[in-house]
Amino acid sequence: MAITKDNALHSISIHFNEMVKIVMRQLDIMDKLFVDHTIQIPSELQEEIKENEDMIDEYETSLGNEIIDIIVLQNPVASDIRKIMSVYQIISNLERIGDQVKNIDKLLPRIEDKVIYEHMVSVISNMMASSIMMVKKSISSFVDDDNNAAVWTIRNDSVVDEINHKLIKDTIRKSHYSNDIQHLLFTFINLNSIISNIERIADHATNIAEASIYANIGENLRHSKTVFEDLEPEH
Repeated sequence: MAITKDNALHSISIHFNEMVKIVMRQLDIMDKLFVDHTIQIPSELQEEIKENEDMIDEYETSLGNEIIDIIVLQNPVASDIRKIMSVYQIISNLERIGDQVKNIDKLLPRIEDKVIYEHMVSVISNMMASSIMMVKKSISSFVDDDNNAAVWTIRNDSVVDEINHKLIKDTIRKSHYSNDIQHLLFTFINLNSIISNIERIADHATNIAEASIYANIGENLRHSKTVFEDLEPEH
């Protein structure tokens, strides 16, 4: 039986919601780890994080294919295309959020100075909670056609940044560290911010390169090492 446009759209909606649930589960796991001041992540949670990450990657690829199919085969109208392309952009960002969770999962056990971590973890937890709320608001703004929630998320980004920066400074100043140690911590934080922004520039360049390869040969490079190995690098 031929798949109708409505059925195809319904399938995309179901799989999109499933992907959202898995990403939110990943964020909730990390949130609890920070709230509980956990550094050594239990093995069962490590396994769940890995399994969830694999599923997120699979959803990004499969949803991308579904979106291409509906555009090519179902001849959607302009309003449908706008919705579909919005989904495509959102799933890409959801996958990146999943990558950030995976990075945190790897970084937490590497923390060596537990005393410093104890001073900072309440701020980190606050930042995580704020970020999760922004993700929830941004998703609901799309699902519920709620422009107010979207505007709240966009405006709250800079507000959250300012609040969390102030919390970090206050936490360090209230600690019992000497002035030299406090200056060192502030330096580390500022350097980390600089490095993080440079890293994001490189990430965006990689995303552009992957999109270019996808446009040229029709292969999704994000989760396909075989395709990457087959390509000849420029010398």
